[in-house]
Amino acid sequence: MKFLPRFSAFLLLCAVILCCWLRHETSVFLNTAPEQSGREIFFDVAQGASFAATSDHLVRKGLVTDALKFRLLARWKNQDNRLQAGRFAMNTGWLPEKVLDWLVNTHPVLFRIMVPEGLTWWQTGQLLEKAGFVLFEDFRKVIADPVFLRHYGIPFATAEGFLMPDTYLFKKPDEPDTGQARAVAGRMAENFWRKAARVWPDSIKPEDEDLKEYVILASVVEKETGRDGERSRIAGVYRNRLEKGMPLQADPTVIYGLGEKFDGNLHRVHLDNAANSYNTYQYPGLPPGPICSFSAAALKAAVRPETHNFLYFVAESDGGTHVFSANLTEHNKAVRRYLERRREK
Repeated sequence: MKFLPRFSAFLLLCAVILCCWLRHETSVFLNTAPEQSGREIFFDVAQGASFAATSDHLVRKGLVTDALKFRLLARWKNQDNRLQAGRFAMNTGWLPEKVLDWLVNTHPVLFRIMVPEGLTWWQTGQLLEKAGFVLFEDFRKVIADPVFLRHYGIPFATAEGFLMPDTYLFKKPDEPDTGQARAVAGRMAENFWRKAARVWPDSIKPEDEDLKEYVILASVVEKETGRDGERSRIAGVYRNRLEKGMPLQADPTVIYGLGEKFDGNLHRVHLDNAANSYNTYQYPGLPPGPICSFSAAALKAAVRPETHNFLYFVAESDGGTHVFSANLTEHNKAVRRYLERRREK
């Protein structure tokens, strides 16, 4: 019978030793940073990532020393199901509790990028890829995806014209994927509809032909001028030509139809090329779709063009202003003056 008290005492001693060891291990884990000096690093949490996988990733990145203990810490604090997706700016000198708090309570890092007016979809994709937000091929697929286009009410074969120019704050993952490209393009399309709603009639719908015309004309106006005072006048020129059944003869549409390989030089052979469906020298009416992203000001000009009798315009100088003419004779004179000024330089 003496065996039982001795065995109980032994179990109690083991329990005490175990408790002391667990307390020591917990204290060491909670109060020891992976690196004493610490260094700033970015840490990515993928959408839908499990806490276990994230804990393992934290160990590999040097942000915690033990994945199991970190999971137990999160479970004890009831925070193992509150992970946020995104990129976080963190430090290897932080203690585990700060790491956990940062992942569940701090907003992910967002990076700023300015997307200017007048870019084609491929120029926008290249800009976003260079900045590290998307992969160009992912972006290409997304902006032509029928599901994406239907979701954002885009009535064309691509999202060209609906990638609203603006300054954006985006997440920047280590390895961008199709989901990231979809999120970025979606933000830009949402921004388009938000800004466009202030410009055109309340009754207009994505399937309306008027909406398509506004968007296409706005994109052409954007490529023709960056001057606020000329946008509505140029839109009026194109409206007048359309009403008279005259071809638009807009160089930017021809250039767009040449695509990503256009080398910067437009030649007569390009203007004569009937294989280019965007060639408004060869085909009457508006081109098949928008040719760039445009400003709200260009859209406003397309919706409310200036009323006048001008049918032509040509650059006045290299400063961006134009001379407007009501007939071909006046236009030819303006063209000759422009060429003379260029030769004098």
